[in-house]
Amino acid sequence: MTTPRDLFDQLLRGITEGRFADLAQLYTEDTVVEHPTAVPRPTRLEGRAALHARFGSAPSQAIRIKAHDVTVHETADPEVIVAEYRYTTESLRAGRTTESANIQVLRARDGLLAHTRDYHDYLQLALAQDATAGLPAAYQNAPAYDLRPAAPRPELSPPDSREGVFQRLVFGVADRQWSDLPDLYAAKTDVRHPFLPDSPVLRTRDDLRAHFSAAAASALRIEVTDLVLHLGTDPEVIIGESTYLGETGIGTPFQINNIFAMRVRDGHIVESRDYGDHLALAAATGRLPELLAGVGE
Repeated sequence: MTTPRDLFDQLLRGITEGRFADLAQLYTEDTVVEHPTAVPRPTRLEGRAALHARFGSAPSQAIRIKAHDVTVHETADPEVIVAEYRYTTESLRAGRTTESANIQVLRARDGLLAHTRDYHDYLQLALAQDATAGLPAAYQNAPAYDLRPAAPRPELSPPDSREGVFQRLVFGVADRQWSDLPDLYAAKTDVRHPFLPDSPVLRTRDDLRAHFSAAAASALRIEVTDLVLHLGTDPEVIIGESTYLGETGIGTPFQINNIFAMRVRDGHIVESRDYGDHLALAAATGRLPELLAGVGE
């Protein structure tokens, strides 16, 4: 039987070979494909026909994409895998090439993809197409966020378990426990923010203290909702999806979708790749021009 990994491999091969017209056949008729970090707001496609139209759109025909550096996490749910990988994207119109990070949560049913959540680095994709100048207007003209109440917090798992460590991190952010958060990490760790350009690798608790101190100074008010944990078959690996609902210091509402791929050993985080929607956060906090200036625009 076709496995989720088989389907993912076929998907990436089709993208790399530019066979966009064929890709929708990998999905069920009633498939759901979500893009939680899309610009300027998350998108949701329902049904194979809608997905086929998306794959056949002009932007997809104007770029060449090569996927590489693929890591696939099998999970405790045999229908679900989580894949991390990188794109080399070449714009045929602009003649520019960029490197970008991606992570997908894929659920298969009866040999086809039934539901995926696709997180991409839209800043780098825009850079490849010389399209970053349009990002501020896109966010400025986007519909206002209609923030819903956060879901009740789940019963917390044991604090030294991978689930418990993940929960303590995200809910610690919401509770502004900035000084406590570095202790969730090992003395030597490796924390990366793949969607944030030129962000340093955080390797020590002192690095993390500086990182969380900057967050504390921002005066953001955050609640965490929609926390979904995917347990890797590797007993140290956990992937968590969540949404930050909040307001800036001047009361501007925002909604930020995140997914973290984390390795927890002996009750501490030894490795984490934190894929947060830094574009949406920068737009909400008025820092989008600064972010774009940092990548040459």
